[in-house]
Amino acid sequence: MEEKKEKSKKAFNDQAQSYDFDIKGKHARVMYPYVLEKLDKIDFNNFLDLGCGTGELIKLVLNTFSDKQAYGLDISEEMLKVADKKLSNNVELVLGDSENLPYATNFFDVVYCNDSFHHYPSPQRVLTEVFRVLKPSGTLIITDCWQPLFGRVIMNMYMKYSKEGDVKIYSEREIKKLLSANFRNISWKKLNTTSSIVTAQK
Repeated sequence: MEEKKEKSKKAFNDQAQSYDFDIKGKHARVMYPYVLEKLDKIDFNNFLDLGCGTGELIKLVLNTFSDKQAYGLDISEEMLKVADKKLSNNVELVLGDSENLPYATNFFDVVYCNDSFHHYPSPQRVLTEVFRVLKPSGTLIITDCWQPLFGRVIMNMYMKYSKEGDVKIYSEREIKKLLSANFRNISWKKLNTTSSIVTAQK
């Protein structure tokens, strides 16, 4: 598990300077509007971007919802350096592990995770921590890779040998099962041929 995390950290450190405009960050960028659309339907005051990368989505959220308090956590030092340069000082950025969130219980109205959930070797630990830091009735949003059955099987076989710390692409059934251990009101939707969005409430 630690090996996967180290591979992810190295890959994202290497990609940090070009992630906002090159092919490596393209899939993440495609899903930004869907996160913003979902947030527009939620009443929230603060949020955590889990796996915030370069902070580009945080910037877009604050441009759209200017009165919100933003927090971002990522495993990559270089990604956070890029994020720090583009975000104001009142955005709290933390270098950390999604399995051990450095936040108080019942703290966030929203936690979203864009294009990084498939990197987590212990997804249930991450979800348990997210559940802990969300306020009662708080919302979790996960936008991530998706593939139909055949493509998913092939991709998941490849991910075993990934040099970038990829772990697994989840089916609708699998991600709902993971979430159902803690969350309620789980809703999954296919966004396009390569991505999906799932929301759930504490």
